Amino acid sequence: MIPLAPRLTALCLLGAALTACGTARQDQPASPASPPPSPSRTPVLAPGPGGLTPVFEHGPRTRGRTVAFTFDADMTADQGPRAASGEHFDNPGLIRALRELKVPATVFMTGSWAEQYPAEARDLGRDPRFEVANHSWSHYAFTADCYGLPTVDSGRMRADVERAYASLRAAGVPHPMPYFRFPGGCYDQRALRALSGLGVTAVQWDVVSGDAFATDADAVARQVLDGVRPGSVVVLHCTRSAAPTTEQVVRTVVPELRKRGYRFVKVSELIGETGR
Repeated sequence: MIPLAPRLTALCLLGAALTACGTARQDQPASPASPPPSPSRTPVLAPGPGGLTPVFEHGPRTRGRTVAFTFDADMTADQGPRAASGEHFDNPGLIRALRELKVPATVFMTGSWAEQYPAEARDLGRDPRFEVANHSWSHYAFTADCYGLPTVDSGRMRADVERAYASLRAAGVPHPMPYFRFPGGCYDQRALRALSGLGVTAVQWDVVSGDAFATDADAVARQVLDGVRPGSVVVLHCTRSAAPTTEQVVRTVVPELRKRGYRFVKVSELIGETGR
């Protein structure tokens, strides 16, 4: 088993917040569809020894002040009734802010979110400012003891990822990226091995925003500003019910980072710089 670094363990504290997303039933058959083939122009990391799924945490530190904002769109199947009763698992205001501020971003979307909000998934997937990537279908953890999240059996991990890609395409996302984010950020060698051969790069992060269930936008903004370094990947959320301050955080942080000389990019650009 690959031991997780201490800071990765700290990052997984985010998974505790994600338990509020509920649990999805696993009695539905997974789609047989596979992830879309990676276009030759889409940067990915080379597999590890034995074809192990590669993991990306941040870009180069010495190639200019670039930073990638990533947003997790979390939702599970059993939250449909909550969405129907008025709970918001999307955040149109945040997306509007990113467009107004001209900030490119990578959205890691669960298949169940795409099924609940197909028009929004399609809109994001067809906007060149954004790239949509895979955050699993069920939002079950891919390791045990991932801060309370239920777990996917190792024999179903691959099918869960494939089902998410099928849901993204069914919602109208034309080119889901060959990037995958583990629910809760938790993974081990068994999980990496289970996804071997899918052609995906697992994308983690090096800056935790702390926006999950936060009520103090200024505190979240300070945490982001204190953590960003050249090549950083910042994890945030685009779920109003779980991260109500994120739009305000973005409107505060973006101008300040630009004053500091940072340029906003998508994850694909950072991965491309890493491979040079």
